[in-house]
Formats: sequence, C-alpha cells, structure tokens
Amino acid sequence: MKLAFSTLGVPGLSVPDVLALANAHGYHGVELRAHPEEPVHPGLSPAERAETAAQFKAAGIELLGLAGYTRVAAPGDDAPVLDEIRQLLQLAHDLGAPFVRVFPGADPDRPREESDALAARRLGAAAEDAAALGVRILLETHDSHRTGADVIRVLGPVGHRQVGALWDVMHTWLGGEQPADSYAALAPHLGYVQVKDIASAEESAPLPLGAGVLPLTECVDVLCRNGWDGWLCWEYEKRWHESAAPLPGLLDAGRDHLARLLGEAA
Repeated sequence: MKLAFSTLGVPGLSVPDVLALANAHGYHGVELRAHPEEPVHPGLSPAERAETAAQFKAAGIELLGLAGYTRVAAPGDDAPVLDEIRQLLQLAHDLGAPFVRVFPGADPDRPREESDALAARRLGAAAEDAAALGVRILLETHDSHRTGADVIRVLGPVGHRQVGALWDVMHTWLGGEQPADSYAALAPHLGYVQVKDIASAEESAPLPLGAGVLPLTECVDVLCRNGWDGWLCWEYEKRWHESAAPLPGLLDAGRDHLARLLGEAA
C-alpha cells in the first residue's frame, strides 16, 4: 500500500512546502483540502492549475485526491450541488488527481430513504461528467452516513464505476461498525482509506497514529488479508483543533507506525 497525508493537518501551507514535507518524511502522496482558504481550490486560474500540476510532477509526489465539501444528500435544489461537484471534478482533472471526496450531509429530520435516493440521483447525474474527465467521485463514510452499510445504500442504486467510497475509519468506528464489516460493504467501491487516531468518542482531537483508540491494526489487517493494495491517507485534523501538536513533527512516527502495521499484517 502507498501512504499519503492530508493537508488538513497543515492548514494554509503552500503546495511546495507540502511537497517538501512529503519527500522529507517518506510519503508517496498528498490529499489536498480543496477550499477557498487553502492554496488549491476551484477558483484557481488555468495557469495556477498548470503550475500546481507541474510542482507535483517535479517533486515526484502523487496527488491522491481533492477533499471537497459538497453534501450530496443535503436539502435543496440539485443544480448547485451538481455545479459544485463538476467544478471539483474539473479541478481534479486539471491537476491530475484521480479522486474527489464528497460528503453525505443528509437532513436528520428527513426520512432515510428520501435522503439516500436524493444522494444517489445526484451522484448518478455527476457520474458521466466524472467518466468524461477520468476522475472518480468518492462518498466518504461521514456525518449522516457514517458506516459502510449506510454508504452502500447510496452507492448500490448509483451503480456506476466512477462513483465509489472513501473509508474514514473514525466514522465507521463511531457508527459501531467492525472493520471487517466496513470492508465487506465498501470493498467493491473502495477508492482509498483515511486513517487517524483519537482519544475517545467524546474527545476527537487528533492524536499520533497508534496513541488512541481507533482500530487501526484491525483495519490494516482486513485490508491486507483481502489483498487490497490502495492508499492509506493520514487525515490529521489540525485545522479544527488548533491546540493539537503540529503534524510535521509527527510524520516520521506516523509513517513508521503504518509501515509496522503493514508488515505485521503481511
């Protein structure tokens, strides 16, 4: 498996500095948080997009994906949601990223079946755009759809290879789902896996990998036992927890911890 980290852990850092960190600490790729407060977002000009793509190529680091914030099951009209997705897909295509991340974001007061159908309809509508651009849309296990069982209710009806899943191991754990069950649900659709660690369900500030309660060993084990050979991306949520330790000083230990888990599971 290849290892990446998310720029959510180094908010606002320039692309060259992020790439230097990846090279210095032995990571194969980077997930970019695509948001206007970050260096990379859909508002970039064609020249800025070309420059960013060239920076990744020159550094020898892969751009794993763009972490967007579109909520595909949110109430409202389809048009603004689809426009957001299409802008993100175009940006990913221009930068050479294979994946874009979207959230569920369903209204908790709306019947589950309606939210699932809404998300599936929108993802299905965006799937052909994704196919034309050579980018996959990944629905993350998150918020209203925390578990693999939740996400598969949406992806099953979509039935398009350009729409898949992003497994965030914290959210499936918070949803009470065992890693083996998460993998079984998501495997046919899995794009990549986000790893992280926290102290408890009530204390979600990011910790160094292996220092918390999340079942990282079990997650890596089930991936290895099933021959899955994709990306593990460390999403260290420093952006939301200013008091958390800076990510750069943790990158070596995090890489070593993942490498150790992979070695033990092999």
